[in-house]
This record gives sequence, C-alpha cells and structure tokens, in this order.
Amino acid sequence: MSAFLAALEGSAFSTWLRGSGSIWAFPTVLTLHTLGMMVLTGASSALDLRLLGIGRRIALGSLRLLFPFMWGGFWLNLVTGTMLFVSDATAKGTMPMFFAKLGFVAVGVVTIVLIRREVYGRDAEPVAVSGAARNLAIASLIAWISAITAGRLLAYVAA
Repeated sequence: MSAFLAALEGSAFSTWLRGSGSIWAFPTVLTLHTLGMMVLTGASSALDLRLLGIGRRIALGSLRLLFPFMWGGFWLNLVTGTMLFVSDATAKGTMPMFFAKLGFVAVGVVTIVLIRREVYGRDAEPVAVSGAARNLAIASLIAWISAITAGRLLAYVAA
C-alpha cells in the first residue's frame, strides 16, 4: 500500500500541484474544495434545520431544489479532495483522522439519500415532517460538522 501511495504522491500531477507557484495549482484546488464544502453543507444544513422546525413557513416542497446543489458540491469535493489527497498521499493515507473524515462524509451522503426518500419519496408536496426525517436531519448535521472538523484537524495531527 505504501508503494501505491508513494507512486501517487510522486506523480507529475502531484508534484505540479504541490510545487507549482501557479495560482491554478494548490490554491485553486483548495479554494474549490472549500466552495464545494460550503455548497454541500450549506444546502444540506438548510434542509436539516427546516426538518427540525426552523423556518416552518418555508414549504418543504420548495427545498427539494437543494438536492442538485448538494450533489454538485459533493462531486466538486470528490474531485478536488482526490487531488488534495494525491498531493500528500503518503501522509494522509496512513492517518486515522483521514479515514474518520471519509467515514463522516459517507454517513453524510447516506443521510442525503435517506432524507430525500423519507421526505420527498411519497408526496409531491410534503407537509408533515416525520420523526424519522427529524432523526436523519440530526444525523446529517452531526455527520457534516464532524467531517469538516476532521478535515480541519488533518492539518494539525500527525500520522
């Protein structure tokens, strides 16, 4: 495994991303990763908070439009996160905190799918929020807060 991680980190792309002074290298990838995180977690949090009773005047049906933003942010983060991982694969690939972050992201993605199914699966215009939807909203908020926290801690914890 360490040979594979070393090969990723030693690739021409990784070397360019880490070492280039170009604004199109690491700074842009990191900025896009942050943007994707903002869009994904912002849209998800807005829906989660509505499911928990904040903003009850907002029709649940109108929040269905947030799902494409959540998925767009997720895919942007998947691409840019992979790029950032490759730039430091030998360190990140051995850090428990990195795997914790991936686990929290996986839980967050699962909650997106389950919330959509629970809230929008049966009714074109849902009006009531089930207990299951509330629990999923809580799990979603915890997962995304934990993923962001774990991601930030990666800069400060050693392998």
